[in-house]
Amino acid sequence: MRVNIPSFPALGVYFALTCLFAAAWFTHPGNIHSSFALMNPVLAVAGQVAKPIYTSRFASSGLVDFVHSSAVTALPDGSLMTVWFAGSREGAADVEVRSARFDAGSGEWGAEQVLATRDSTQRGTQKYIRKLGNPVVALAPDNRLWLFYVSVSMGGWAGSAVNVMVSDDFGRQWSEPRQLITSPFLNISTLVRSAPVFHADGSIGLPVYHEFLGKFAEYLYLSADGDVIDKFRISHGNNSLQPTVVPLDGQRGIALLRYAGNIHHRVLATRTEDAGQTWSEPYPLAPSNPNSSLAAIVTPEHGLLVALNDLRDGRFKLSLYGTDAKMDDWRSLRDLDKSPDPEGNPFSPEAYKEIIGDQFRGSSGAVRLPLEAKFLSNLDTRVCTTRGCEFEYEYPYFIRSPDGMYHVVYSWNNTFIKHVTFNDAWLSERIN
Repeated sequence: MRVNIPSFPALGVYFALTCLFAAAWFTHPGNIHSSFALMNPVLAVAGQVAKPIYTSRFASSGLVDFVHSSAVTALPDGSLMTVWFAGSREGAADVEVRSARFDAGSGEWGAEQVLATRDSTQRGTQKYIRKLGNPVVALAPDNRLWLFYVSVSMGGWAGSAVNVMVSDDFGRQWSEPRQLITSPFLNISTLVRSAPVFHADGSIGLPVYHEFLGKFAEYLYLSADGDVIDKFRISHGNNSLQPTVVPLDGQRGIALLRYAGNIHHRVLATRTEDAGQTWSEPYPLAPSNPNSSLAAIVTPEHGLLVALNDLRDGRFKLSLYGTDAKMDDWRSLRDLDKSPDPEGNPFSPEAYKEIIGDQFRGSSGAVRLPLEAKFLSNLDTRVCTTRGCEFEYEYPYFIRSPDGMYHVVYSWNNTFIKHVTFNDAWLSERIN
């Protein structure tokens, strides 16, 4: 086979064009940067005392595939939409981006829908696509629904790019996927995981991170139409991933970072005073972090809520914490899910089936309860190894819907996407 190798002059042209593009990228004029959009207050009904609410249910319904990395958003009719990726395993060629809708009237999640595949992404972007991952969904103030997700054309996750799809009818129809241009160097190594942040003029702040030649976080600044306007470095070095950005007011905000180093083993935090354009040096907080994703949201009266694996190692417990805006005072509010073994040790298949069967019935709901027998019959190949069967709860994603309800979705033993809901009345009881 004959291989055509570019001549030295051709290589020189490529190098010159790359340098020219990089220079234009890094020296472009500054853009007007809008403030963070403020959360609309939830108005209480006069004379009505809210009752504490805390519920849990499964959002996904498949019984075979590995499911992971979910996100959720609230829609104007009171329903919810969640997305995640599913396939034979993480990084497999058959991974799809799927979704489901929650009906507030019935209190149940509907059937799964496929939003994106390797083939559909390949057709839309006109690029070879090897695998998909990490979808994020959010409803903008102008009622456009945005879906961002990761794809890889070559190599591992370090070779990722971010794709975007938009819906103008709340997810019934979607635009063709296109890739965001986030880097002058082959447009690789940009990943998304956490909730977008909307700015006052409709522009979008997208927290992203890199895994090629370092592990660090950035804040992509997109126009209201999803075009990259600018990007700002949140962290540097080799040990911070998956930033969760929480606005405190129009200018101030906090980013919580997954720690991937060998020194702190704790959650990292950094702050902005100019709506995401500059960030302070990251510093460790009180909670532990076993190199695992976390999520946070600000509340009107209670500071911040943070969902995370507060463990040195493993992901066998997912906890909900409350903290003040200074992030000095941390209070454990509830374990969202945990292994019965405080050290996360594996169980025998027989003991595991009994425990996880109880957990399944507690969150299945009427629609999914009939799936119990089939679900338990598949456990040996999904969560059990020669060491035994282990529990794993990870990758939380947090929102507060316009009605004041808090929603957390996360990976439940890599077999279901779980959805937990609570309100301020429940939260006040836990805090007080």
